Amino acid sequence: MREQPLDAGSGASGRDAGPRFARSAETFPILEELARTIRAMQYSIRTEQSYVDWCHRFLVYCGDRELDALGVEDVQRFLSHLAVERSVAAKTQGLAYNSVAFLFAQVLERPLEDVRFARTKRQTRLPVVLTRDEVRALLARMDGSLGLLARLLYGTGMRLMEGIRLRVADADFGNGHILVRNGKGGKDRVVPLPETLRGPLESHLHEIKARHQSDLDAGVGSVYLPSALARKYPNAAKEWIWQFVFPSVRLSQDPASGQVRRHHLHESSLQRAIKLAGQEAGIAKRVNSHALRHSFATHLLEDGYDIRTVQELLGHADVSTTMIYTHVMNRPGVLPVKSPADRL
Repeated sequence: MREQPLDAGSGASGRDAGPRFARSAETFPILEELARTIRAMQYSIRTEQSYVDWCHRFLVYCGDRELDALGVEDVQRFLSHLAVERSVAAKTQGLAYNSVAFLFAQVLERPLEDVRFARTKRQTRLPVVLTRDEVRALLARMDGSLGLLARLLYGTGMRLMEGIRLRVADADFGNGHILVRNGKGGKDRVVPLPETLRGPLESHLHEIKARHQSDLDAGVGSVYLPSALARKYPNAAKEWIWQFVFPSVRLSQDPASGQVRRHHLHESSLQRAIKLAGQEAGIAKRVNSHALRHSFATHLLEDGYDIRTVQELLGHADVSTTMIYTHVMNRPGVLPVKSPADRL
């Protein structure tokens, strides 16, 4: 089951009942039904937020027309508008189409057929990869729990939210690996636990466990669990193994249930810390959490690991996605390409 974390004040979906969503649902009540349908189908909260947001944009674009009057032509105009007038990326246009198609198929029960529109040209972008010296310089300027999380992202190749949503039971010190649950596409995978981070991670968990015990003593200490798991194991939410490895420093009230919980830290905290560390290190690149994942993959290939191994560690469905790193290495063929200018 895909994880659906609740975080007060995040996003614009019915799950957090924020003011932005409330205003949208008041104007277009169908959005509330859309959110409930997505939830019932166990999609992630981020998918819910994205779908609700794009369907809201579509309905605003269509103006005051009745839902029964909307059809394929309206969808085609909306998607072409995004490509031609808004110049959105191909991925963004695709997300908009998937959102509206879901609305028609699952909520309005009128699946779209033969949708034709001006498509944004998909461009291949090379990822930002840091050199090993740049990684060392970046991480040297990060400490505390955010520094540990950044080191884990580089050392394991996890995506940002995969690292932030780690639970205590996912760190297997005995076997020396980390279990990444509910990754992209709802898949689980195993990544190596870096030996250099074993000690720091154990010390970090010792501190977090003491905080968790304090929460329990104060009558709180529960954590969000997927609804099916929470029903099957009603006491699991307070057990140590289900707690987040990187919890928020503050308790917050779950707006859906009213329970006071300690959720995982917000991803923006790490993104800001990485960006600041990159600036302090004088790295003239767009440094973010994904650059650490890209660097992990590239450095493994430089060390001689085969492309299939790297594909598995990254959780890519298709090896062609992983192949992009061979171009970053300047090795699209067998041998490194040397510029003829260097032979003059």
